[in-house]
Amino acid sequence: MLTLESKDYCKGLSLLDQVKINTLFARAVLEECVPGQVYADDPDTPRTFYVVHPYGMSLLFGDAGNEEFNRSLYDYITNKAGIRNHPEWLQGDPSGAWSPLIDSMLAAHNSTVIGNGDEAEAEDPRRIQKNTRVNFSFDREAYLDAKKQFFRRDAALVRTGKEQFRAQAGSVVPRFFWRDEEHFLADGVGYSILEGEEAASTAFASCRTEHQLEIGIETAGAYRGKGYAFTVSSALIDYCLEHDLEPVWACRLENQGSYQLAQKLGFQPSLTLPYYRLPGSIG
Repeated sequence: MLTLESKDYCKGLSLLDQVKINTLFARAVLEECVPGQVYADDPDTPRTFYVVHPYGMSLLFGDAGNEEFNRSLYDYITNKAGIRNHPEWLQGDPSGAWSPLIDSMLAAHNSTVIGNGDEAEAEDPRRIQKNTRVNFSFDREAYLDAKKQFFRRDAALVRTGKEQFRAQAGSVVPRFFWRDEEHFLADGVGYSILEGEEAASTAFASCRTEHQLEIGIETAGAYRGKGYAFTVSSALIDYCLEHDLEPVWACRLENQGSYQLAQKLGFQPSLTLPYYRLPGSIG
């Protein structure tokens, strides 16, 4: 795996166009909308790409038959050199041979991790964990029917501004997906429900292209169960419909809150694929 210079990121775009899953986060890196890292098998004529978004998501696509690349890939995903400080979530192009290859690496690596029983082994932070990523398709009519029933018209709904960009707490918030507040206000969009001065819930564009907008959502723990997540997401979906954008939703199957909210909003599961949690450094 060789580190590509940013001027060469564009070399991955034609191959990325062939990947038939949600790849907006990888496109944001390749188009240099956000800073990230891109690795490849060759700097001049790359055929294999590994794209890392600053949020900690990564995508592997292209030719899976380069043995030299795959040996360095094993070292990377197992964090052999300890260069990754935080866990990373990896998905591979399902049309290629990546899943069997990563599964074999997972088995080889995890067999070397010594635990004290099955439960301890499963929780060992050195292990690679295999989860499931779900892509959804959007059903406009189902959404419009749901909106009539679940939209909170009494909520203090506002367009997400600088104050909410800075202050929104949580793990899925705009500042993790945009360079800064000016970038978000210029190219992104979001909607927040306020409780006093606090952003109780925010739905925002985590990635945006000419034709698609991927939805990120965060609701503070004290305000969950009030229908706020549906309402802010609905406002963002309405924005998409008004601007001829396809709303995009993807999440881990294990994240049942997001998985169920998506379906309540009219999204239907369309594809599942392996989603690997790669270890970060310990200590």
